Amino acid sequence: MDATSEDLTDERDTVVTSGPCARWPPENRAIIRQIMDRAGDKWSALVIAALNDGPLRYTDLLRRIPGISQRMLTLTLRQLHRDGLITRTAYAEVPPRVEYDLTPLGATLHDIVVSLIDWAGLHHDEISQNRARFDSSTK
Repeated sequence: MDATSEDLTDERDTVVTSGPCARWPPENRAIIRQIMDRAGDKWSALVIAALNDGPLRYTDLLRRIPGISQRMLTLTLRQLHRDGLITRTAYAEVPPRVEYDLTPLGATLHDIVVSLIDWAGLHHDEISQNRARFDSSTK
């Protein structure tokens, strides 16, 4: 998601006095929300987790991230590269080779992302049961 002038001006930002964004200046809150969108995106989180062991080629990433389409992987890699969380290195070989790797900034996000993935793995049964109970009570 690219920042637009609308993204950067939010009247609600001027009245935030408590909560998770209160300590940040109003002019920074829109970009903070955009960064949270990126870091919290499931595909971004899975790409960051997959790159922890070192550089990977595009096809290796496709194999390591179940369910991601080629289009979503391409978009996610582009966005992570734009944000400076990964590097993209193209080698002048035949056939061409491109590798993706975490930047030092991206590496700082890795442990957070893996913690979230692990939390989801530990609690998936309970959440599935809660969803089934909720869905059956709303029919």
